[in-house]
Amino acid sequence: MERYLKQALLADLERKVILLTGPRQSGKTTLSRMLSEDHQYLNHDLAEHRLLIAGKRWDREKSLIIFDELHKMNDWKSWLKGIYDVEGIPPRLLVTGSAKLDAFRKTGDSLAGRHFQFMLHPLDVKEAADNTDLESDEIFRRLMTVGGFPEPFLDGSERYYNRWKRSHIDLILKEDLLTLTAVRDIQTIETLIEMLRSRVGSPVSVNSLARDLQKSPNTIQNWMRLLADLYVIFAVPPYHRNIARALLKQPKYYFYDNGMVIGDDSVKLENLVACALLKEVHRLEDVEGERLGICYIRDKEGREVDFVATKNRVPQHLIEVKWADTEPSANLRRFLKDEPVRRTQLVAEMAEAESYPSGERVVPARQFLRDLPLFGYGD
Repeated sequence: MERYLKQALLADLERKVILLTGPRQSGKTTLSRMLSEDHQYLNHDLAEHRLLIAGKRWDREKSLIIFDELHKMNDWKSWLKGIYDVEGIPPRLLVTGSAKLDAFRKTGDSLAGRHFQFMLHPLDVKEAADNTDLESDEIFRRLMTVGGFPEPFLDGSERYYNRWKRSHIDLILKEDLLTLTAVRDIQTIETLIEMLRSRVGSPVSVNSLARDLQKSPNTIQNWMRLLADLYVIFAVPPYHRNIARALLKQPKYYFYDNGMVIGDDSVKLENLVACALLKEVHRLEDVEGERLGICYIRDKEGREVDFVATKNRVPQHLIEVKWADTEPSANLRRFLKDEPVRRTQLVAEMAEAESYPSGERVVPARQFLRDLPLFGYGD
């Protein structure tokens, strides 16, 4: 399977050090090895590889050197900067990691001007349709039930996914979290994850979680940041023209692994859409250099639209997600009514798209997720 970032990585490897990050088991190592048959792979988690890295004794005749989990090394940025400044490129250098490479080990010199960073997401409808022989209904079923991580998605069975999920979370909490942070209360963090699984799509109160878990709000806030840095969850903030006011409001949280979501089909669909939107935003940011974002919008009466796609903090597209309701939501017209934004309602149980004189479009969810016209219908 050819991943969606392959060509962009190949182009940029000729000019910069590449930092490739993303969730554990999203396919970073497989993609990295596919970039060149003439590569050397060095994993900082392996003792024998650490010796080669520390001694700078890799094979410089190789066309690609892959450093995996290098962020676990002290002062890794300064070390990598020294390699780049002294030796330059080639060989081409690719650094991968399952935690955000700028979130840990912050000491050391900056790599500014020497690297490009990419984030590899799990599979979505668009990528699976382009790279597998599966029918669209089967792609949608798998994403809804077992999520988009390549291994369980390609297997397709819920039994296999349930076994994979257990080991996946254990790796993140009992290896990455313990290795990269001073946090040791793993059991309570596991409880926090269970609580978040049933709150997908709703604004999350840190104070409420703190009361339930009998921890301080600051502790819960820190744990949420760590779970985001480890690519378990991601936040979708509320939209507000005033940044300071937006920061005071409660974000919504979604899971990178759609199979983690507890709720009915509409909740799982909303999480699936959130993942696809974020993936497209990151792709456009990483490859094209755009400044994009995903928010939600909500008023004091609790009326809301699920997602707002922004460009340079200016709203471009309102997106509402429904399972079966094909009647356009009144909230699509209510918010930002005097601004030239696109207004789209995604519906799972719908065959053909419909447009309205007032500007709304109601579109089959599978069609939208296949095309991902985030900033225009023809993009």
